[in-house]
Amino acid sequence: MSRVLVTGGAGFIPSNLIRHLLEHTRHDVVSLDALTYAGNLENLADVMSHPRLEFVHGDIRDAGLVAEVVGGVDVIVNAAAESHVEKSIEEGASEFVTTNVEGTQILLDAIREQPVERFLLVSSSEVYGTAVRAPMDEGHPLEPRSPYAATKAGGDRLAFSYRVTYGLPIVIVRPFNNYGPRQHPEKVVPRFVTQALSGEPLTIHGDGHATRDWLYVDDTAGAIEALIDAPLDTVAGEVVNVATGTDISVRAIAELVLEAVGSGSGSVVHLDERPGQVDRHIGSTEKLARLTGWRASVSFEEGLERTIAWYRENEAWWREILGRARVFSS
Repeated sequence: MSRVLVTGGAGFIPSNLIRHLLEHTRHDVVSLDALTYAGNLENLADVMSHPRLEFVHGDIRDAGLVAEVVGGVDVIVNAAAESHVEKSIEEGASEFVTTNVEGTQILLDAIREQPVERFLLVSSSEVYGTAVRAPMDEGHPLEPRSPYAATKAGGDRLAFSYRVTYGLPIVIVRPFNNYGPRQHPEKVVPRFVTQALSGEPLTIHGDGHATRDWLYVDDTAGAIEALIDAPLDTVAGEVVNVATGTDISVRAIAELVLEAVGSGSGSVVHLDERPGQVDRHIGSTEKLARLTGWRASVSFEEGLERTIAWYRENEAWWREILGRARVFSS
């Protein structure tokens, strides 16, 4: 049993990870979150009173606070990030650099002073860019195609350099495209689901041919648990994909959502292609399976069914977020 710090804990992947750790392990959990636009305490509402969870409101860019929190934990999962590709394109990289690169640097320097048992950096498959070979293994070239992706690559390589230079117990985790309950409706799967539930046309950038390796968020949580619990000498210094090994096009996702929701209109609107579009992502699953035995267990059909059911049952949650977004953009 360890005391695990999960940064960005009120975000999508981290909140689901926290819930998973509390339910399936005996680890104590500390959640650190600055509660920016993607951080929502409602994501943790059902577990905030859990006796093994402590919540700290703060920013990974606050070196003093980070030092204080790091001093009381054994394992760090750095999942704090500015993560919206379109936002990085429209607004530029500044905020993404300070969180995804400088925030990671502050955490890494903190564990130089106060060692921990292991440090997992949640990177992203976006660091690869478009597949030049399939499936994309961990040795695939890094060719990030958006400011967001570039800053994730920066944090990823910075963590690797601290492993090589200082011998820190770093593990770099590259999840492919996550979806599931509590995901911000700006992301493609919840955007399609909420548009369909609202009777609105689904909006697709370009013709929808781009494919992604879609990973249900509970599977990602299980993969991170496996990396927390694996023998350190097996995983320290490693870079690992978290993927399914299957890709599905954005257009096909839209059709599956319309069919599952039973939308009367069934309409799709095509918008201009997004700058820096990634054409194909499909991840190799072999390395993580070899190191830990983990493989994804939730099919896309099952994961989509669970996701739609959650958004049906939690309409107030996503409508409140969409309402805030419209206010901010007006």
